Amino acid sequence: MLIQKNMKLAEVIHHDHTLVPIINRFGIHLGFGNDNIAEICRKHKINIDFFVTILNAFHDAHYFPQKQLRNFPAALLIDYLQKAHHYFLDDKIPEIAGLINKMATEYALDKTTIGLLSNFFTGYSKELKKHIQYEEETIYPYVLALEKAQAERNPDKNPFVRVNNFSISDYETQHENVEEKLFDLKNIIIKYLPEPKDDKPGYRLLRELFTLDKELNEHARIEDLILVPKVKAMEKALKNKKE
Repeated sequence: MLIQKNMKLAEVIHHDHTLVPIINRFGIHLGFGNDNIAEICRKHKINIDFFVTILNAFHDAHYFPQKQLRNFPAALLIDYLQKAHHYFLDDKIPEIAGLINKMATEYALDKTTIGLLSNFFTGYSKELKKHIQYEEETIYPYVLALEKAQAERNPDKNPFVRVNNFSISDYETQHENVEEKLFDLKNIIIKYLPEPKDDKPGYRLLRELFTLDKELNEHARIEDLILVPKVKAMEKALKNKKE
């Protein structure tokens, strides 16, 4: 099913409840009644086409209109990506850490095993935070400066200097893959945990880890296939403009 702007958002969620966190990133909270997507977006001053495109990208793994997504302003893409960062760091990571702590008692794990899980996830969280901090402090300001320079008839020299000293290609080489540690953690839970008194806490933790993995993969896909090529095109256009 392809999500359309005339569909009622409540019905979309009934069809795919995993979209709730994505919808929430746009500032839309539950309790929106029987309104359709277009009506809700207008109320919240959200770009309707961008909202629908993002929902479809998460809803259907085969739907990813690269050309259409690259036509959206970089500032719009970055605003969405930053909201996703807040979701990962402020909601998802603490939630999973809490589930690991609960397993110490509910799963009747020994100190060595629970320490292994906790330390493993702490190390993963630090790596993810470091990656996000690099994007927030270096990549996104650079992209916004490029877009601003491109929009100006007589842009400042500073963005050109930054283009000469830094390129989005540098980001591609430093775009660390944080997926491997998450895979290893899932593997530990699936293969090596001692037999529990109750399977439910382990199932809950595993479900949340798989959810996080899927959301991070979609996030990275937008960065790698949409943002990076868009920035490369802006860099090329500005360098040609300078010459």
